[in-house]
Amino acid sequence: MHDIRAIRDNPAAFDAALARRGLPPQSPAILSLDEARRACILAAETAQAERNAASRDVGAAKAAGNEAEFDRLRALVAEKKDDIARLEDDAKTRDDALRDLLATIPNLPAADVPDGADEAANIEIRRWGSPRAFDFAPREHYDIAGVKPGLDFETAAKLSGARFVVMQGAVARLHRALTQFMLDVHTIENGLTEVNGPVLVRSETMFGTGQLPKFGEDSYQTTNGWWLIPTSEVSLTNIVAGEILDEADLPKRYTAHSLCFRSEAGSAGRDTAGMLRQHQFEKVEMVSITHPDQSDAEQKRMLSCAEGILERLAIPYRTIVLCTGDMGFGARRTYDIEAWLPGQNTYREISSVSTCGDFQARRMNARFRPTGGGKPEFLHTLNGSGLAVGRCLIAVLENGQQADGAVLIPAALQPYIGGKTCITPEGHLA
Repeated sequence: MHDIRAIRDNPAAFDAALARRGLPPQSPAILSLDEARRACILAAETAQAERNAASRDVGAAKAAGNEAEFDRLRALVAEKKDDIARLEDDAKTRDDALRDLLATIPNLPAADVPDGADEAANIEIRRWGSPRAFDFAPREHYDIAGVKPGLDFETAAKLSGARFVVMQGAVARLHRALTQFMLDVHTIENGLTEVNGPVLVRSETMFGTGQLPKFGEDSYQTTNGWWLIPTSEVSLTNIVAGEILDEADLPKRYTAHSLCFRSEAGSAGRDTAGMLRQHQFEKVEMVSITHPDQSDAEQKRMLSCAEGILERLAIPYRTIVLCTGDMGFGARRTYDIEAWLPGQNTYREISSVSTCGDFQARRMNARFRPTGGGKPEFLHTLNGSGLAVGRCLIAVLENGQQADGAVLIPAALQPYIGGKTCITPEGHLA
């Protein structure tokens, strides 16, 4: 959500920032609604003052025996009461319309975010590791001999339809090992607090992190109104919704492993093979709640945490900063980490780490109380994948594949699977 006072003070800067996202000016419509709302509020306050004055004079007129003045003032009090009710309703209507409009406008990009219309303008800032030189043609994950027994797309389609998978055996265990490995690193080494939260949330919770109202079609809603979370960013960030924290308690750093659900409404025909893009998947998420002065440094810290997982797994990756036209709705700056997938001979996104400034905090009314006193201020929120478990599994399988269809397992994961070092060509751990 945006600060209406900042828009009033500098509408040209607000529109210029939105223009970097490819959007037309929004301030004229916003300020028109705001002016009408404020006029109704002022008129209601004026009518209330007039009613109060008339109410005080009623008794005096009665005591003086001035029946005509008494009747006039009593009628005026009733008239002003009706005027106040009407004006307050008009103010609320305009206030709701202003809030609805502001709720559909994306966050403003940070000054250092590169301009651009789409992903072609994203900028690579670093690479880690070198893609392995294969002496055979590497396969995609679902075509590796040792992996095929563990990925059952036909049964998943029977159960649920397209874009689901049943994992079993060695692949399922490796998937679970990745989750536990990520959580251990983030909690033990990176200092995040592990959370096990709900995957069903209220509409206001989805609104708080920006999934609603604009992107409802991208998520699933139950018949009784709950939403299935598209990412545990939703539940983790909303822990502080409506709260006023002490500055001394910042930052708050959370991590969670959860099921995630996305309708993939805008991705028809994309990545339909394998398990790269599915309706149900698992992710280890990171969320930080910070003082505004700490948020940029915190984003770099979170990015390092996510990159560190890939480095421990010996997966080559590259890190890019997204341009203004490719950022998500709530982000003011986003770094994507893309893992090398030899089966596709390209890098694919495995994590996004975003800072949202106070955009989500305003929607959630999440604030902190400064240590030195003063009015509560809005918090800053950040989120990042640490990592997408299914995509990380794909990267491990494809980078570790052997010519005979076996898969070598990274050393970092071996303690989580009983010391096993590979998946055999037949699909067993050994």
